Amino acid sequence: MNIIIMLILISLLVLVHELGHYLAARAFGIQVSHFGIGLPIGPVLYETKCGDTKITIHAFLLGGYVSFPDDDEDNEDVKDLPLDSPKRFKNKKPWQKAVVVSAGVFANVVFALFLVMFCAAYYHKLPSSKYDVYVNDFAPEVKSNVADSGLKKGDRILNVNGSDIINSYQFIFLVQKSKFFDGFISEDIAQKKINDLKKLNPNISDVVKTGDRVMLPKMTPEAQLKVSDNVLLGIEKYKTNEIELTKEQKNLSRTLEGKNSFIADKNYELRDIAYALSDSYKPISITVLRDNKKLVFNNLKTSKDGLLGVKLEVSEIFVPVKTPLDVITHSWDYLVVNTKLMLLGLWQLVSGKIPLSDMHGIVAITKVGGDIIENSGMLKGLLLSAIISIDLAIINLLPIPALDGGHLMFLALEKLVGRELDEKIVEGISRVFFMLLILLMIYVVFNDIFALVTKQL
Repeated sequence: MNIIIMLILISLLVLVHELGHYLAARAFGIQVSHFGIGLPIGPVLYETKCGDTKITIHAFLLGGYVSFPDDDEDNEDVKDLPLDSPKRFKNKKPWQKAVVVSAGVFANVVFALFLVMFCAAYYHKLPSSKYDVYVNDFAPEVKSNVADSGLKKGDRILNVNGSDIINSYQFIFLVQKSKFFDGFISEDIAQKKINDLKKLNPNISDVVKTGDRVMLPKMTPEAQLKVSDNVLLGIEKYKTNEIELTKEQKNLSRTLEGKNSFIADKNYELRDIAYALSDSYKPISITVLRDNKKLVFNNLKTSKDGLLGVKLEVSEIFVPVKTPLDVITHSWDYLVVNTKLMLLGLWQLVSGKIPLSDMHGIVAITKVGGDIIENSGMLKGLLLSAIISIDLAIINLLPIPALDGGHLMFLALEKLVGRELDEKIVEGISRVFFMLLILLMIYVVFNDIFALVTKQL
């Protein structure tokens, strides 16, 4: 049922977008020959006429379209419409065309603001996208040094490794990436290990031969893990500049663990031994709030499975909404913050910092939205719909032919060159990009299905 509710909400967003085009066109006296709810794939569920507009509801509800006589010359109802008729879209002034083209985007933005304002007024609160994260308990079976660190149940976690913690995901991410034997090392530590090995073993060259006894330096911690805020917010893929060990080097690091020396069972390059010794652990520093005092706990070590042994409790922070002015200002702030995050995420995708394999679409959104409604209620479901509405507006504004932004780009080119562009060329370009968008949709749906099957969602 929650998935059905989410599908209805998404379909409503598309309907709002197309209504924006429709109402703007009618305001300028442009005839709308066809108003489609859903995409023309599969059977037609319902069809009727409203004035001179044919309204069609398709079985594939996730989409929509508005067509004008210029796009629908084969329609019997528009064949007799004169080519110079003011009811035709192409006969309107450039600014009027631009208003009609961008009206869908405007409608999505207004509807998003309406949804957030409704939530703020009805629930008297809005999420801040932040959580208080507390130490709830400890797992004694986990082999880490947290039990002797001084951390206590009830401590509020403020900061890990210099990064402010606003949700449990960030804490877990930093801990797991700091585990023993993660298979990544820095070149600086590796070079230091080479120098230490040479000092302890002056008679050994760059190649350790079978049967040689090698004195080993003590295990030392690696550099503390530092990541950007964008990575912790989940809008940038985590990438490390460290060296990844080979499978043989990883196995060797476990063999050498805790030893003062070892006898080579085969020939080794000294660099391989140094790399294996360099892979240890990244110390974790946690700042907590206890009795209104900040306390810092350094040099915490995870288990070899990347567990710290801390059980967390989270409490969501809401922004209270008490007055009509609060409804307006907090709703606007909520949308501005989330719009900035979406724009930043889009830039990360375009710039290659987020791979295409991480792109998800309607299937994933519906699944995640249904889960959110089930676990967090309609407040979060409606707010997610508002964010999706803004996302639709942003995507449609991209200067890509076949999207609203592409039409605006062609209108700007017309204004620049001082004449109308060749219709056949524009249609050809739009058709090519439309096919590319369809292929991208298929790829994204495949990503969604693969993520569902592999339980990544």
